[in-house]
Amino acid sequence: MTGISNPVAAEAPRSRDELEVLQRRTLMSLRLTQVPGQAAVAGMVAVVSLLAGDLLGSDRLAGMGSASFTLGAALTAIPLAAYMRRRGRRRGLALALLIGSGGSAVAALGGEVRLFPVFVIGMIAFGAGQAATLQQRYVAADLAEPARAGSAIAAIVWVGTLGAVFGPLLTPVAKAFGRSVGVDELVGPFIVGSILFAVSAAVVTIRLRPDPLEVLGTIDPHAERVRPLRQVRASSSVIASSVNARLGLVAMAISQAAMVGVMTMTPPHMKDHDHGDLSAYVIALHIVGMYALAPLVGRFSDRVGQNQAIRYGAVILGLGTISTVMAGYVPVLMFVGLFFLGLGWNIGIIAGSALLTRSVPAETRVEVQGTADLAMSLCGATAAFGSGFVKESFGFHLLANGAAGLAAALLILAWYTNLRPVTPVR
Repeated sequence: MTGISNPVAAEAPRSRDELEVLQRRTLMSLRLTQVPGQAAVAGMVAVVSLLAGDLLGSDRLAGMGSASFTLGAALTAIPLAAYMRRRGRRRGLALALLIGSGGSAVAALGGEVRLFPVFVIGMIAFGAGQAATLQQRYVAADLAEPARAGSAIAAIVWVGTLGAVFGPLLTPVAKAFGRSVGVDELVGPFIVGSILFAVSAAVVTIRLRPDPLEVLGTIDPHAERVRPLRQVRASSSVIASSVNARLGLVAMAISQAAMVGVMTMTPPHMKDHDHGDLSAYVIALHIVGMYALAPLVGRFSDRVGQNQAIRYGAVILGLGTISTVMAGYVPVLMFVGLFFLGLGWNIGIIAGSALLTRSVPAETRVEVQGTADLAMSLCGATAAFGSGFVKESFGFHLLANGAAGLAAALLILAWYTNLRPVTPVR
């Protein structure tokens, strides 16, 4: 297939027992990497729209902060996948995390000197770290048995709970740290984020040995260097040929867009109602919903099937968005709604990723995963960028209702896909 090169010859086949030992080591390595990486991302999410709005003097473009790092994740997805195909998962993840660390430092500089363009450039680079944390879920499935792919992905998504909850809860401390070193308090979390991404890069460099793609024999040093348009076209044709792969991609994209759009404007929305101090705790509970139940979600997805799991996820996603606006502004409902929003995202990402992975041939999998994360991140970036416009022009309620509409569309698509015949993957 044009744009997707053939892998090099695989190593001598390993026994199932050997693969299980390597899989356990890989999962432990990824767990240790996820905690600081997710803490960096989550700590930034709790303040990025507030700092962007402060720099711009308006919430209308406050979503550009989240949009910038989500765009950065999108721009990184294809080159990162191509680099990992040539050099392996370990080197690719470490490089992306280091770029994210540098980006967080640049964003902190931009915030401190009050230069929004510098802040945006830093956030775009920060997105490389986000791309690495996202793609670790695929690494978890590399050595897993096909029937346990959802559980393997969930094992990594779940451990992100520790970092993802710790990040927002660390925000007050990071703000105090910023004040103590003489910078704006909203800049502190970005300095801390830079350190956490660097720690994550060090862990993956030391621990992720042997490289999963090396074990599988799918590293190709002679693979074509990244040509994004060619790779996207080739991968898109692979996805288009499988009805389940298409559903997996759409589930990830819609879950990301609905979640990011509502989450991004939640802190400014709560600030408008004089509850800005509560927003960090709402985001923390939201992130609990995103990660804490992942092991149960993974097992549920494997047991009932990814299609049915996606349908449940769409319903929960819709319930979350509706809860935030069903009775006007009620702080308790913000906690409830954001928790369900996170849980719906969790189901959509785990089930969608597993369905996509098992629905495409092994020799195209890495490139397809990169293209899928590109699409998912672009949808998230669009939602984040547009969320400020929608909130300021029409109100938070329309933003939440729009996300509920996306969830309903996903539910319908999953139901329709379930009626279609499926061709087995070769």
